[in-house]
Amino acid sequence: MSKPVIITCAPTGGIHTPTMSEHLPITPNEITEASIGAVEAGASIIHLHARNPEDGRPDADPDLFMQFLPRIKQATGAVMNVSTGGGLGMTREERLRAALRASPEMASMNMGSMNFGIFPMMQKYSEWKHEWEPEFLGMTRDFIFRNTFADIEYAMKELGDGHGTKFEFECYDLGHLYNLAWVVDQGWVKPPFFVQMVFGILGGVGADLDNLMHMHTIAEKLFGGSYEWSVLAAGRHQMAFTTQAALLGGNVRVGLEDSLYIGAGEKAKSNADQVHKIRSIIENLGLSVATPDEARQRLGLKGNDQTAF
Repeated sequence: MSKPVIITCAPTGGIHTPTMSEHLPITPNEITEASIGAVEAGASIIHLHARNPEDGRPDADPDLFMQFLPRIKQATGAVMNVSTGGGLGMTREERLRAALRASPEMASMNMGSMNFGIFPMMQKYSEWKHEWEPEFLGMTRDFIFRNTFADIEYAMKELGDGHGTKFEFECYDLGHLYNLAWVVDQGWVKPPFFVQMVFGILGGVGADLDNLMHMHTIAEKLFGGSYEWSVLAAGRHQMAFTTQAALLGGNVRVGLEDSLYIGAGEKAKSNADQVHKIRSIIENLGLSVATPDEARQRLGLKGNDQTAF
């Protein structure tokens, strides 16, 4: 019998900008409300970034995170997953500040350095709400998203060993799975662990379902029964890829970090819209959706009573 599908929702991220959608959560209140709505719709994990409430710029200030983490926890009991990806261009220390302050059950961990090109999105807009937006997107034409082995070791020891936080290992390409396998061989992480396969970012693996099948096959060879896996895909590929992952026995991630749309040419009015849609697909396939406590048990998390918020 298939395990219930764990739905992660990423409400705001650090990629899209305010000009792109009026529904993108920006302020701590908006992020709180978006997260609560996503959990009520069926998400059990919330993957969180923060933004400057004045202009929507990605912001790693722990004080911003502490304005929404306790409120979401109290209202939902969901698993809080604090990003260590931060915003493109932040230092390693900046990216880790919020997670080290919050000591969450989960945090994201990018498994390799890569080109991370979001500059093509500039072509869609001629006017911007804020000056920083085109500059932020444009700089990714000549940008490497740094995640060296030294960076990974630092984060895993400071946050993993130091706080008992477990990771959402974000793998944007096949080599990232092998990087994770090497990390496992070093004893830096112990099962069960959570692999998030990411498709459709320029600089990473393309959004082709053959790539999903191959990455899943390789992950099975590398990790066997010692891991849980999930899929997210950028933009218009979101629902097709998450549906395929659910059919293969995997888990799924949706949210406005990954796609601003609910269907062709139709913007999602909320994160809950996307969670409702993928939940409906999952249940129509004869599968069920995991609760937060089921996700905790399967991922071996420390429990939300062990966080610092």
